[in-house]
Amino acid sequence: MKRFLAGFSATGGYLLAIAIACAHGDGAPQPVDTTGLPELGEEWRTQNPYRGNDLAIKIGASGYNSNCARCHGLEVKSGGLAPDLRYLEEDADGDAWFLNRIRRGAHVNGVTKMPKFEGLLSQEAMWAIRAYIDSRPED
Repeated sequence: MKRFLAGFSATGGYLLAIAIACAHGDGAPQPVDTTGLPELGEEWRTQNPYRGNDLAIKIGASGYNSNCARCHGLEVKSGGLAPDLRYLEEDADGDAWFLNRIRRGAHVNGVTKMPKFEGLLSQEAMWAIRAYIDSRPED
């Protein structure tokens, strides 16, 4: 590895870093297996029905790490690229913000900052991810 990096000039290293940063959001959404969680039906819940559910937290950890961590950080510790989700309110307001954002995505001045996950992840998967986020300490 040292040999590989030794061949890069400072400019080459910066270009590589930029390429990696720009490619962060190019991953395809990964399915989340919610086997074992109660099915929630067609109507969208307004509050997380899985908060504190150990199985949901485990499933949510897997779903978060394969779909969210590249932008929101490992262990839900954002490096500044995207909001630090550990600071969402653990109430109906925080749930409403989370659900709106994960379902519809985020767009700023016509640029997609976060893709929409509705139709890609089930309601059960989204709420399991939220349960995992809620389980992470702020420090």
